[in-house]
Amino acid sequence: MKKILFIFICLLSTSAFAQTGVKVEGNTLSTRTIAPVWPGCEGNEAEKKTCFKQKLTQHLKENYKFPKNAKGELIRGKAVVSFNIDEQGKVEILSSEGPKKELNEEAKRIILAIPTMEPGHRAGKPVAVKYKVPFTF
Repeated sequence: MKKILFIFICLLSTSAFAQTGVKVEGNTLSTRTIAPVWPGCEGNEAEKKTCFKQKLTQHLKENYKFPKNAKGELIRGKAVVSFNIDEQGKVEILSSEGPKKELNEEAKRIILAIPTMEPGHRAGKPVAVKYKVPFTF
């Protein structure tokens, strides 16, 4: 009986210390990146991912403003922002591509307003996760 209890405790402790996103098959070790978690998102990995998308969409809607030129006219066009959620969970702009400087600056402003979140992980360690968001003004 003691042996069975000992084996059960060993198996339980092994699964408790297992790293999420790490898979071992034979001589092959593979890891996958687990996405950052937006503040307030809870649940399993799929629920957190869905919540992240919803919160990001909500953030974009709430912060979206059409830029104006010196005459007060709306500026129309497109911009694409590439950014990382770094190892500390903060937004880091990589690039902003678009034909007009004002649109690029407005797109950066919207992305930089994203709150600090729980960073992404790979093999139990925090990693930067890259994203790209297109804007049409």
